[in-house]
Amino acid sequence: MEPKGFIPYGRQWIDADDERAVLSTLRSDFLTQGPATPRFEADLAAYVGARFAVAVSSATAGLHLTMAALDLGPGEGITTPITFVATANAMAYVGLTPVFADIDAETLNLSPVATRAAMTDRTRVIAPVHFAGRPADMAAFRQIADETGVRIVEDAAHAIGSEYGTGKVGDCRHSDATVFSFHPVKTMTTGEGGAVTTNDPDLHERLLQLRSHGVTRDPARLSDPPGTWWYEQQMLGFNHRMTEIQAALGSSQLKKLDRFIDRRLAIVDRYQAAFAGLDWLRTPLARGSDRIGYHLFVVQIDFERIGRSRAEVMAALAGMGVGSQVHYIPVPRQPWYRQTYGEPAAFPAADRYYDRALSLPLFPAMTDEEVERVISAVRGLVSGDMA
Repeated sequence: MEPKGFIPYGRQWIDADDERAVLSTLRSDFLTQGPATPRFEADLAAYVGARFAVAVSSATAGLHLTMAALDLGPGEGITTPITFVATANAMAYVGLTPVFADIDAETLNLSPVATRAAMTDRTRVIAPVHFAGRPADMAAFRQIADETGVRIVEDAAHAIGSEYGTGKVGDCRHSDATVFSFHPVKTMTTGEGGAVTTNDPDLHERLLQLRSHGVTRDPARLSDPPGTWWYEQQMLGFNHRMTEIQAALGSSQLKKLDRFIDRRLAIVDRYQAAFAGLDWLRTPLARGSDRIGYHLFVVQIDFERIGRSRAEVMAALAGMGVGSQVHYIPVPRQPWYRQTYGEPAAFPAADRYYDRALSLPLFPAMTDEEVERVISAVRGLVSGDMA
C-alpha cells in the first residue's frame, strides 16, 4: 500500500463518464460477447485510421494471436531487448526463436541497421516496439520487409495516440498489424485489455476466429450445418476475448484520449525544461514537431558520477514520496531466456541504456504541484541541486 501523497510512476484516470459506461453495461443483458465490444473496435479503428480492430484480453494476447494468425512456421523473429517480455514471448508461443537486435541510442527504439545485421534466411517476422510512446522508424522496417518478405508486427503497447508522419500509430501503413495495451498505467485503460489493428481482411478474420477457440458460427464458413445450434472449431484457437465491461470502459476512455495526451505532453515539456541543466542526467530525445503519446518519461542517470546506485536513488525518491521504475531489464538477460537460448550477446546501446535508465512519474491526473515535487526530488539527489 502506497502512503498517502505518494506519486506512483503511472496511474489510470477514471471519471464519472467511465463509471456510467461500466454501470450501464453491468445493467445490460451482456457481460461478454455483446454489442459493446464491436462498438469499441469500430471506435478504435476509426481513431487510428485502420480498416479493422480486434479487441482482446491483453496486449500479450494480441501479440500471441497475431503471431499465430500470421502462420509464420518455424524460424526466427527479431525484436528489441528493451521491451517487456511479452513481445518476445509471443514469438516463442508459436515456435519462433526470439532474436534480439540493438536499439538506436537516441530514440531507444529497435535499430533498423542492427535488425538487418541480425537477419538470416530463417527470419520470419520483425516486431518493432514504439518505446515509451515514440514511434519506431516504420518506413525503414517496411523497406526491409519489402526486400525480404518478412512480416511486420508493431508492438504499440506504449503508443496509443502517437502520430507517425501523416497518420497515427496503428493505421498499419507499414505493417501487417499493430498491437495496443490498455493496462491501467497506459495512456488509456480498459483495466486489463488490448487490441490488434490491421488492414488485411483475411488476417482480421483469422484473428476473430483464433480469439474465440478457433470456433465459427458463420453459415458461409460451415461445412453442412444441420441446424441453428451448429458451430465448428476449424483451427486451434484460444480464449482471448475482451469483456463487454472492458469494452464499454474503452469506448469511454477513447473519447478522452487526446486530452490525456495533451496533459502528458505538458508534463513532459515541464520535465524537459527543469532537467535541461543537469549534466548527470539525460532526458529523452526532444519530440520536435511530432505528437507523441508518451507512456513513460525515462531519464538516464550517471549513477557512478553522483555516487549513488540506482537502488539507492529509487529508495531516496520513494522516501520523498516519488515513485520510479525501470523499463526494462533487457529480455535476453532473463533466466528463462538464458536457460533456453543461451547467454546473451552484448548489445552496446541497450546495455548502456539499461545501466542508467529510470522512469519518473507521468500520468494525466498528476497535478502541477505533484510535477514540481518530482522535479524537486530529482534535482535534490545531488547536493546543491535542490530546486
